[in-house]
Amino acid sequence: MPIDFLYPDYEVVRNPDLCIACRVCERQCANETHRYDADLNKMFSDSTKCVNCHRCVALCPTRALKIVKTDHTFKENANWSGTAIQEIYRQAGSGGVLLSSMGNPKDYPIYWDKILINASQVTNPSIDPLREPMETRVFLGAKPSSVQRDKDGNIITKLPPRLTLSTPIMFSAMSYGSISYNAHESLARAAKELGTYYNTGEGGLHEDFYAYGENTIVQVASGRFGVHKDYLEAGAAIEIKMGQGAKPGIGGHLPGAKVFGDVSKTRMIPAGTDAISPAPHHDIYSIEDLRQLVFSLKEATEYKKPVIVKIAAVHNVAAIASGIARSGADIIAIDGFRGGTGAAPTRIRDNVGIPIELALAAVDQRLRDEGIRGNVSIVVGGSIHSSTDVVKAIALGADAVYIGTAALLALGCHLCRSCQAGKCNWGIATQRPELVKRLNPDVGYKRLVNLVTAWTHEIKEIMGGMGINSIEALKGNRLMLRGIGLSETELRILGIKHAGE
Repeated sequence: MPIDFLYPDYEVVRNPDLCIACRVCERQCANETHRYDADLNKMFSDSTKCVNCHRCVALCPTRALKIVKTDHTFKENANWSGTAIQEIYRQAGSGGVLLSSMGNPKDYPIYWDKILINASQVTNPSIDPLREPMETRVFLGAKPSSVQRDKDGNIITKLPPRLTLSTPIMFSAMSYGSISYNAHESLARAAKELGTYYNTGEGGLHEDFYAYGENTIVQVASGRFGVHKDYLEAGAAIEIKMGQGAKPGIGGHLPGAKVFGDVSKTRMIPAGTDAISPAPHHDIYSIEDLRQLVFSLKEATEYKKPVIVKIAAVHNVAAIASGIARSGADIIAIDGFRGGTGAAPTRIRDNVGIPIELALAAVDQRLRDEGIRGNVSIVVGGSIHSSTDVVKAIALGADAVYIGTAALLALGCHLCRSCQAGKCNWGIATQRPELVKRLNPDVGYKRLVNLVTAWTHEIKEIMGGMGINSIEALKGNRLMLRGIGLSETELRILGIKHAGE
């Protein structure tokens, strides 16, 4: 039916004076947007197939291509946007659930951008990070609330298992299957060189990457994909995934088309089988149940590894975190509603959960009020854009941050938000061999190292300007933050004053 035709959001514009019909765009586009007509010796483009990944634009040798937002529009209506109309057409034609990739694109407030950082002046002089030591090392895990001594009066130095980070930045959970082998290799190698950690996600750990175990966090999710004793022992820490920022309250789904070869072997499921993670863990319906799994994992690894519990940022997150802090977990990871994902129901991605900034502040304050903040470390993720976001997160109470989308951007992602199709033209969110090879791990890991190194330099500069010389001194130091353009309620939840006060 004509009603099913939806004009594309973006159009491919080709300059005929610059195009030499070299066919690079045709070869590089997995979506078959470009076509060569031999009779006319001319290239044509089908904009309806374009996902705006910019691969053709980046590789066109004569700069003959650009992608522009279409000026086609529905009749203006403040109540019914063009997007809302198109989504109804799609569902009326298919009867299916709308799927989307990456994070929430809606125009909700980004609180990082409404928080300002204080700087030192005369009475509390700034610190020059080029000439004075700045401590960016972070220890994640439970911390004793007091000094303990043995019967002879000697200080007991044995501490619970912990993670040691050279910088307060880790690579968040992205499973093998949702992203490619080469992407995982890039993350693993970068984590090792940087002295930090990357997270396997819920897809298990490829046998080639056991060598990076000292810099690996292995995840146990509701589907238990790839979970076995060697897997648990391979990582430096174990993360129990209870929730995810992009899709709180629901499970995951990796289509069977992506489950073949090493993905099938690593996940321990038959090739071609959909990898469906249930919404809940079917053995966890209370904090007591969670505690049982925490200690089962600790027992399985001889109490040598810290256990992380990952939850989505939701309205009652502070109360949930309070329970987790009493469950025996060493670290709480909180994922905000702008967190990326390979695929999520659009309605859930865009409407469920809360911003990570508010969740973090609420959790940190609740744990402090209850006197149990030292029981756990807090790691947050969900659209950390820059080094300043890292600084603000730590000042709001985080010990460290997870970055996912930023890491993928460093690898070449152009946020075309079509990961669920498995046709990533940059070799990241795909399992197609001809596409995977487009991401060179030798280049990819170095770009990740460059990104985190640059951010770490900037963190030192910012802390120096604040007159602070360590991450530990910055943690929870909300006096160094001020809000701008925020309501009284927002300021109260964040625990900061307005600029000018």
